[in-house]
This record gives sequence, structure tokens and C-alpha cells, in this order.
Amino acid sequence: MTVLGMKDLIQILMGTLGAVGFALLFGIRGLKLLPEAVGAALGWGLFLILRAGGFSLFTALLFASAGTALLSEILARCLRTPVIFLLVPMLIPMIPGGDLYYTMSYLIRGDYASFGQYATLVLIQACAIATGILAVSYLAGLIFHVSRGE
Repeated sequence: MTVLGMKDLIQILMGTLGAVGFALLFGIRGLKLLPEAVGAALGWGLFLILRAGGFSLFTALLFASAGTALLSEILARCLRTPVIFLLVPMLIPMIPGGDLYYTMSYLIRGDYASFGQYATLVLIQACAIATGILAVSYLAGLIFHVSRGE
């Protein structure tokens, strides 16, 4: 099993702080900030562990976003709050901000070869995150409707 280093722990801490900051902007207050922080830390930690374990960027983001989506589905029902209020801030550490920045930078500079490479990378990352969320959301909806007898 892969052990996280100090650099990884700092990344998790900074990602968690970013998620909490975004949750505050999203209007989430009080005790609901703790699940946001824990979910963001677990999601980003899972991503780092999977990447260190040799998983591809797509696979690591897919499983990390699916795990985060599953946690937000469970917590939303426990806290009686919409899933979206928990899920969006928890996903903040997974947003490919740096790659998106470089994509736009290369586009503006006219370096279309580098733009294409980074645009492809950003699209792959976005598809992985969206696929993980959609899969869990679909399964949660299916389980919820079956358990209610619909």
C-alpha cells in the first residue's frame, strides 16, 4: 500500500481549505462545513493514493470522484440537505485548474499544438469526473427508488 508523503498531506490540507472556502461562498455554514472538509480530504487523498499506486489520471479521477459522489449522497440523506450542496465543494480539489490555465494560455499565445495537448488532457479529466458523478448518482437514484417501492 502506498504511504502518502508530506507533500501529499500538504496538498490534501490545501485542497480541504479550498473546498471549505468554496462551501462558504456556496452559503454552507455551521456543522455542515465539517462533512465538506472531510469529503474533500478523502476524495483528494484517494486520488493521490491511486496515482501513487500507478493508476492512470483518468482512472484515479474516476474513482476519486465516484467515491466523493457516494459520500455526498450518503451525507446528504443523513444531513437532510441537497446532494449538490455537498458534492460541488467536495470536488473543488479535483478541478484541473492548472491544466485549464495552460490550455487557455497556449491558445492565446497561438501555440496550437500545445493547446491541443492540454485541451485533450482537460477534457479527459472533465469526462472522468463527470462519469464518476453520473454513475454514482444513477445508482443512488435507482437504489433510493427501489427502497421506496417505486
